[in-house]
Amino acid sequence: RVAINCDDFRIPDNGGNQPEDEPVVADGPSAYFATLPIKNIVNALHQNGIPAKVSNTAGTFVCNHLMYGVCHYAAQKGNIKAGFMHIPYLPSQVVDKPNQPSMAVETVRATLETIVHVLAHGESYKAQDINYTTPHE
Repeated sequence: RVAINCDDFRIPDNGGNQPEDEPVVADGPSAYFATLPIKNIVNALHQNGIPAKVSNTAGTFVCNHLMYGVCHYAAQKGNIKAGFMHIPYLPSQVVDKPNQPSMAVETVRATLETIVHVLAHGESYKAQDINYTTPHE
């Protein structure tokens, strides 16, 4: 829901960067709220049997950096919906990562289709003929 103008990585990112208390954008606003219809998206996903929840913060790692940058760009350009959605690992990616959420690729595809439909049409979307699988616990 919100991204803050602060990079504070507790571990290095994939490129080895590990900023500490640095702004994402120098002289940028303190924070941006997502302009996506978050609750409409979550409701549409639930209607399609897909687990989803609203996250109120993007943290201070790469997710926040990306969301803040996208929201900053959108604010400069005007009339662009912006935000961030985290997609879980695939089940095969969490075999050695206990307690990490995962989602089958078919469900990820259905999730993305639902999100695009809500954004394009501003309404809920009931996917048809998609075999949903329960996410790996």
